[in-house]
Amino acid sequence: MNLLLLSPDELCPDGTARLSGRRAMHAREVLRLAPGGSLRVGVLGGATGVAEVLRLDDHELVLHASLTESPPPRPGIDLLLALPRPKALRRILPSVASVGLDRIVLVNAARVEKSYFDSAVLAPEAVRELLILGLEQARDTRLPEVLVRKRFRPFVEDELDSLWPATDRFVAHPAGQAVRSPRAERAVVAFGPEGGWVPFEIDLLRARGFAPFTLGPRPLRVALPYALGMLRAR
Repeated sequence: MNLLLLSPDELCPDGTARLSGRRAMHAREVLRLAPGGSLRVGVLGGATGVAEVLRLDDHELVLHASLTESPPPRPGIDLLLALPRPKALRRILPSVASVGLDRIVLVNAARVEKSYFDSAVLAPEAVRELLILGLEQARDTRLPEVLVRKRFRPFVEDELDSLWPATDRFVAHPAGQAVRSPRAERAVVAFGPEGGWVPFEIDLLRARGFAPFTLGPRPLRVALPYALGMLRAR
């Protein structure tokens, strides 16, 4: 945890906050803080800064925050992701939140197991908790918007253009070219399921302006964070 995140309702008008649970335990057992010590803090959707520890015991952390800094800049990248298996999604959500994505659309695809949509990982509170882990790592405060769409074709044909009206669009595909530098201020990248997109899905995405790109001949365990990092650098 590189940033302790507070919800707006936890911060009192005088700048103090009283916390228990995971965050207090982390401050006590991992950071080994004591009264008078300090740590990085932020408010969800707001500023970051430094907080002084006023009290820390086995039950409660009391701190006083001074929030004077802006969170890190956003890369202007969104993600269209075929819903992965729940175990993989638990790893992916913190990773993509730490990159600074603004929107993540989890969509159905021909090679997605329909049972994945019944997973407890997709519960709003579970998604929020995983995203917060990524924000804490990256010292960010802005939660990505997460949308779940169970029908691929209706989403692509009826909704996609309204969500991303003026973006560079890329789709990961082994037959693609090296990814070009984005030209617009915002880009969206589409990643398929294990086994990849089927030809119909690739054709539908290409008809909506998605340019196929490849990360090279090597199958990668961390292809998604690698591609997002490469786009961010460009």
